[in-house]
Amino acid sequence: MPVINNPTVRKILRIIIPFLVVPAAVLVGAYVFEDKMYAYVSLVITILAIVLFISGFEKRRTGSRRMVIVVVMTVIAVIGRFVPIIKPVAAITVISGVFLGGESGFLVGSMTSVVSNFFWGQGPWTPFQMFSWGMIGLVAGLIGKYLKTSKPVLYIYGAFSGLLFSLIMDVWTVLWYNDGFSWDGYLAAIASAAPMTILYAFSNVIFLIILFDPIGKKLERIRTVYGL
Repeated sequence: MPVINNPTVRKILRIIIPFLVVPAAVLVGAYVFEDKMYAYVSLVITILAIVLFISGFEKRRTGSRRMVIVVVMTVIAVIGRFVPIIKPVAAITVISGVFLGGESGFLVGSMTSVVSNFFWGQGPWTPFQMFSWGMIGLVAGLIGKYLKTSKPVLYIYGAFSGLLFSLIMDVWTVLWYNDGFSWDGYLAAIASAAPMTILYAFSNVIFLIILFDPIGKKLERIRTVYGL
């Protein structure tokens, strides 16, 4: 994609894709298309995530190396979804965003959802999961320097990522059970999901305590060795 080599185009794509185009695709898929069209929406988000990832390449020669690492992190996150009750997906996505960049974090989060759902079941919830986990990874990359240097900030963001995931998925819950979105239904969904949201937020912090330093040190070493 030679056009993406233009620095100005890269900057524009890195803003409009995650903050405008992807959420628009998710909402259009939920409101306009029939239920079985979710596969096409997931495919569109996958393509957009890859374009966003490519737009983050400052040096083309390092792109393939970074892709290999992103694939490995995605595999780890997919395996993490098989952990009973609490899942380390958000923590792995945060770590990816912090050490590999926001675009990589978005790709890890979104691809973890679509790949793991081949085992857990694809459905109209998949695009919402892709967007939720993707944004968790993207924001982690944007504030990565703060997350690296301050453990309290890291753990607060880990808890926040659980809240963010739940708030976005509650939108899908309302749309699924109603003909359209309503604030009353949304607040009810938030209230009913509160125990799981708290558990998920707490588990994210625990996984970050356990995984952040060991995985982060390895990723830093790989970045140094391969000039990423």
